Amino acid sequence: MNAPTSIADVERPLNLGSLPLAIYYEHPRWFEPLFAELDRRGVPHLKLHSDEHFYDPSLPVAPQASLVFNRMSPSAYHRGRGQAILYTLAWLGHLERQGQRVINGERAFRHEISKALQLSVLSTLGLPAPRTRVIHRPADAPLAAEGLRFPIVVKPNVGGSGVGVVRFDTPEQLRAAALEGRLDFGLDHVGLVQEFIPARDGRIVRVEVLGGRYLYGIHVYLNGATFDLCPADICQTKPAPGPVVVGSACPVEAPKTGLRVEGYEPPAEIRSAVEKILYNTGIQIGGVEYVIDDRDGKPYFYDVNALSNFVANAPNVIGFDPFVNLVDYLIRESV
Repeated sequence: MNAPTSIADVERPLNLGSLPLAIYYEHPRWFEPLFAELDRRGVPHLKLHSDEHFYDPSLPVAPQASLVFNRMSPSAYHRGRGQAILYTLAWLGHLERQGQRVINGERAFRHEISKALQLSVLSTLGLPAPRTRVIHRPADAPLAAEGLRFPIVVKPNVGGSGVGVVRFDTPEQLRAAALEGRLDFGLDHVGLVQEFIPARDGRIVRVEVLGGRYLYGIHVYLNGATFDLCPADICQTKPAPGPVVVGSACPVEAPKTGLRVEGYEPPAEIRSAVEKILYNTGIQIGGVEYVIDDRDGKPYFYDVNALSNFVANAPNVIGFDPFVNLVDYLIRESV
C-alpha cells in the first residue's frame, strides 16, 4: 500500500471492514518488521507517511480506519523533518477530538517530545531521576548548573537517539561552550542541564511496555559516549573488536558497532514503576530507560519513549519476537 497523496486518501468516511488499522510513521525503514508481520498475517492496514500527509481540520471525519497507530519520532528533526513533529501533534489532537481511536495519541506524543515534561511526571510519581534544570537560553546554562554535581550533560528538550547530548566535566568547560555559542537546544530551543550519572557495570536498562503492561527488559552496555539509545540498532550480543563509532542516527539497517545487549528481567518494583510512568504519560506502547548509579547503587529513570522499535535480533536476545505481540495487540484494539 502506497502512502496517500491527496486529501481523499486520508479523510474518507470510516469503513471498518476494509481497513481497520492505519500506521502513521516517519522513518522509511524502522517499521519494516511491523509491516512484514502485518502482511504475513494478512492484516489489512493503511500506511500513512508523514512526508505526504495533510488534513482538513474542518472535516468532521477520520481516516479510513478504526484505529490509528502513531509512530512519529522526535528524532525526525535530525532527518530534515522537524516541521512534521508539531504538525503531528496538531493532527493527533484533531483526530481525537473527532472521536478517532489513536494509539500513542496527542497526550503521549506531547510527553514524547518533551524531556522536561517527562521529568515532571517522574517527580510527581516520586520516582528518582537525575537532578536537572530546564532553560531556554544557552547563556543561562552555567548559572543553571550551579549546585549540580559535575560531570553534567546538556541535552535538547526534543531529543531522540542521544542526538545533541553533550557532556561537560567542569564548570569552566560549560561556561566556555555557552560563551562561544556551542550549545544547541534544537527544535523548541529548550534545553536541560542535568547531572551525569555513571552507569554501574557500564550499562543501562531499557524496559518495554505493550498495552500498558510490562513486555521485556534488556541491558545495554555502553561505550562511554552514548546517552539515549535506539535498541533496534543494537543486534550484537558480544563485544566487537576495534574502535567504537556511535552515530547520531538510528537506522535499523546500520547496527551500532561495539554495543552489546542482553535480555534482563527487572525487579517487580521497577516493572511496576515503568508501567506507572507510561500510564501517566498516556503512552500505551513505549519504553523507559534507567541507570544504576555506580556511586550509590540506586536506580535513576532518565528517558521515556513512545517510539519503541524493539531490540534487534529479539528472538536470540529476549527469547521471542515482540512484533508478534504488537500485532496481536493492534488486532485486538482495532476490532
